[in-house]
Amino acid sequence: MALLSLFKKTQEEAIPSSFVSDTNLELEDFSFYYLYGITNNPNRTSGDVQAFNNLYQMVIGRVGGVCIANSFHPYFTINRKGLTVWTDSFIKMAVNKNKEEMFRNIKEERAVYTMGASSAFREMHMWPDSRLSYEENPAFSKYVPFIIPFLALRSEQSTNWDTAIQTSKITNGYATEYLEEVTNAIRFFMPAPAFVLGFDEFDGTNPSGLIDKFIISKPMLGIK
Repeated sequence: MALLSLFKKTQEEAIPSSFVSDTNLELEDFSFYYLYGITNNPNRTSGDVQAFNNLYQMVIGRVGGVCIANSFHPYFTINRKGLTVWTDSFIKMAVNKNKEEMFRNIKEERAVYTMGASSAFREMHMWPDSRLSYEENPAFSKYVPFIIPFLALRSEQSTNWDTAIQTSKITNGYATEYLEEVTNAIRFFMPAPAFVLGFDEFDGTNPSGLIDKFIISKPMLGIK
């Protein structure tokens, strides 16, 4: 598979029909959210389910979904088959023998499940957009990008992140108090010097939008 095919929506998000039959939720019913920030060790995990649930509630809110129990360098979020970590989490639910109960709980009870990413996401796969590579941006060898992904049921209500950002005190263009709260909430598996820069939704048709977040943040980090 050519590298460019990793970013073709029709290929990346195509799920075999056997995975979604007899369920009342499909991949398109979910949003692919993520926190993004800077650290010195981007690929981490933890078995602290309650802490991940607390983080999900702080950022997403009372919406059902999946808290993926990992942080990643962005180039680890798409595997060799072109599947994202978000799609991988949906497939895990869709093939689970209790999938109908899980989907019903997410939809009706706003349940949040915590699951780790598959082993296929332990390897880096360079994207066509290489702006986060050390060769193209040497500063990212020190200020290493990371994301923490969330698979959340689509909802008309705003995420807690959006609500908090709108109501928080803004300093130098950033809601610093809320960012500090979220940064403290990831400390259980991402110790200092890790810190959160922002939150967004991953767009499979424009993955470079994720990389843009880090490039735009370079001036704040003192990076040219």
